[in-house]
Amino acid sequence: MTAVEREFRPARWLSNPHLQTMLPSTQPLLGLTRRRARTLLGGHGELLLECGAGVRLQAFHVPAPRPRRRLAVLLHGWEGHVESPYVLSLGALLLERGYDVLRFHLRDHGKTHALNQELFHSCRLPEVVGAVRDIAARFADWPLYLAGFSLGGNFLLRVVADPGAQGLPIRRVVAVSPVLSPVATLAALEEGPAMYRWYFVRRWSKSLRIKQRVWPDIHGYEDLLRTRDLRRMTAGLVERCTDFPHIDDYLNGYAITGGVLDTLHAPATLLAAADDPIIPAGDLVQLSRGAPLQVVLTAHGGHCGFIDRPGRPSFADRFALAEFERSG
Repeated sequence: MTAVEREFRPARWLSNPHLQTMLPSTQPLLGLTRRRARTLLGGHGELLLECGAGVRLQAFHVPAPRPRRRLAVLLHGWEGHVESPYVLSLGALLLERGYDVLRFHLRDHGKTHALNQELFHSCRLPEVVGAVRDIAARFADWPLYLAGFSLGGNFLLRVVADPGAQGLPIRRVVAVSPVLSPVATLAALEEGPAMYRWYFVRRWSKSLRIKQRVWPDIHGYEDLLRTRDLRRMTAGLVERCTDFPHIDDYLNGYAITGGVLDTLHAPATLLAAADDPIIPAGDLVQLSRGAPLQVVLTAHGGHCGFIDRPGRPSFADRFALAEFERSG
């Protein structure tokens, strides 16, 4: 693993980490991003990926207007979706530069709660590996360029380290603000500004209610939903829906610290901000020094922000494109 400082110097008014984190989802910036992504949003191209064990995940493929036979695969974060602003912003830039773009949903994200009976959790790695394998089979001989944000970045790094992904034509994976140590991330959410905690409780609660409504004879979470507490909700879901004996076992089950990334099968780059209010940058020191991973740490950027030119591609967008281009 190597650590590198890269130039990201937003204007002073953009240097606040909470502004960086929240700004992409607010108007008018969200409207400008969606305008840039008109071709991406209008392309449709829905696919159902066959991920093994009967699991299906929803995807959307949009061909590039000026194709180069390169496929960019983009994955959102927890309680995000294929139209999250960071996905649209990067997707629009890549499409413009000749990459076909495929965005896919994690289980129970977007409007996919009816596709699979069992509930989403962050240790469902085999189905995401299966999704990438199905994508590679559908686009035979196309090089794949993977980019994920937050939990999506965590998933894609684990995919590329998994034996099931060995031999796939993955040229590079870029992870933006990925979850490093889930134990530390949950603590940061509990101890940090309440607005982040409320955001995730609200979004997760809405998702659980939809799951409950779609599968009324299988799922019931009213007692957990009443707690409005991330740790208690997570502990309850671990007990009911996983084989992990304790919440910490589950959280450590999707950590990428330690030697998890030693087995990466393709070049990988991790972009993180020292002021990320959700993913403690101090956990970067827990990444394996032997992993074939480049870590790029900037002073500013918040969580999946990296906005320096509002209304235009972010630093993270330009960074991911540059990493893909140098990978051939």
